[in-house]
Amino acid sequence: MKLKVINGGAELAVSDTTFGREYNEALVHQIITAYRNAGRSGTKAQLTKAEVSGGGRKPRPQKGGGTSRAGSIRSPIWVGGGRAFAAKPRSFEQKVNRKMYRGALQTMLSELVRRDQLVVTQELALEAPKTKLLAEKLKSLGLGKTLIVVEAIEEKLFLAARNLPHVQVLPVAALDPLSLVSYDKVLMTVGAVKMIEERLQ
Repeated sequence: MKLKVINGGAELAVSDTTFGREYNEALVHQIITAYRNAGRSGTKAQLTKAEVSGGGRKPRPQKGGGTSRAGSIRSPIWVGGGRAFAAKPRSFEQKVNRKMYRGALQTMLSELVRRDQLVVTQELALEAPKTKLLAEKLKSLGLGKTLIVVEAIEEKLFLAARNLPHVQVLPVAALDPLSLVSYDKVLMTVGAVKMIEERLQ
């Protein structure tokens, strides 16, 4: 298949495996869920009845008080007592096979092409690291909330984009599934497209 290059007037031949794959919603959901879970700290910690301080003696006599029996102030039913099922630190990471990860990226890129959300440009060079220059360039292309993918981040482009809301610049090496679905449009250079093809083959 071929992708249109907006400022070159030509077309870029790409692999059907990477940009023409059938959409697999279940796979995309699984990969994005695993990716987001991996970012969770998992440091939540609560104390059980055995871990709460105090409670060495019986708080009141067993009989004669006219109230319920109690053996410890650490009981889960007491205010300040331990939790019956206390949360403990744990890892939320899920194992993702390389084949599944690549397949998810391929099906997501293919869906971007089908929805006309992938824009390919010959190059994205700026004369100076000015936010105004990049904003004008994106506006001329009709792009708003945009993910820009390049072979490697150039300092001018990075500095120009970091103060633009809803615009992110990523090198191919840092491209992730969550970023691909978080923006209305994805702007890629020709070099980035070729590099992605090589990585996902």
